Amino acid sequence: MSILVYTESENGKFKKAALEVVSYAKAIADQMGTSVTAVAVNADNADSLGNYGASKVLSVKNDGLGKFNAKKYAAILEQAAKQEDAKVVVVSSSADSKYLAPLLAVELDAGYVSNVVEAPSSTSPFTVKRTAFTNKAFANTEITTDVKVVGLSNNSFGVIESGGSASVEDFSPSIPESGVSVESIDKATDKVSIADAEIVVSGGRGLKGPENWGMVEELAEVLGAATACSKPVSDLGWRPHSEHVGQTGKPVASNLYIAIGISGAIQHLAGINASKVKVVINTDAEAPFFKAADYGVVGDAFEVVPKLTEKLKAFKAENA
Repeated sequence: MSILVYTESENGKFKKAALEVVSYAKAIADQMGTSVTAVAVNADNADSLGNYGASKVLSVKNDGLGKFNAKKYAAILEQAAKQEDAKVVVVSSSADSKYLAPLLAVELDAGYVSNVVEAPSSTSPFTVKRTAFTNKAFANTEITTDVKVVGLSNNSFGVIESGGSASVEDFSPSIPESGVSVESIDKATDKVSIADAEIVVSGGRGLKGPENWGMVEELAEVLGAATACSKPVSDLGWRPHSEHVGQTGKPVASNLYIAIGISGAIQHLAGINASKVKVVINTDAEAPFFKAADYGVVGDAFEVVPKLTEKLKAFKAENA
């Protein structure tokens, strides 16, 4: 028996979320006295997962899996789980994993719990802590089925290097023909994706127009952050819809979320509430975002952001 984990990759490279779910699976394996087996699809350097806790990697190489297909990927994980006699399967909280997890749970007759934020408080009964009510509360959920599927919330557990090694085995499961392929576009070329970002810099209508987005992108570049926006901004065409975050867009669970010129509609706050530290910059001291933020700056973004960027550049230069 082992803990099975699905490791997502892009262009052959593992995403940060993949390393986090392997680290999380290792914590469960240590509790249960077993090992971690990872499933990697068309990924390079599969053995590198050993550094994060995987003992074995089932490597799937198939040109027909270039685009994500929930049914096909669920079938791969189902067969891997049965081969390895896995009683716990760990996936991330990416859009792709949220598509495949319910399908996998049905095939394995498993209970599925999403938005998990900590290692199990108990493995008998198997109990995990998850966010609830749009990240306003936590729930301790017990999974009573023989097989369990756990969806780990992004940036909740962290990436932990264990210095181990992993053996890599070729895995050739039977792949169904049917299913809808989905190509996720999370980021512009060579930019940090919102899903993988530890820091997100987001802008709203307070920036007055797309021509002013340069200062958001410059701040994000200094911080190594992803850029995002509020729904009205993407609706106006100032920024692509792939950057729209909030309850009706992409959920954000970053370590730091900086909101510039965003008033804080309830849908936006619900979608970013899982972020650990929230900072708002707005001229309106009564903006709803200030009630949800950990830190707030009442000021003109066109004055505050350039000064903040210059201070960060100077700090980085001094500590280079």
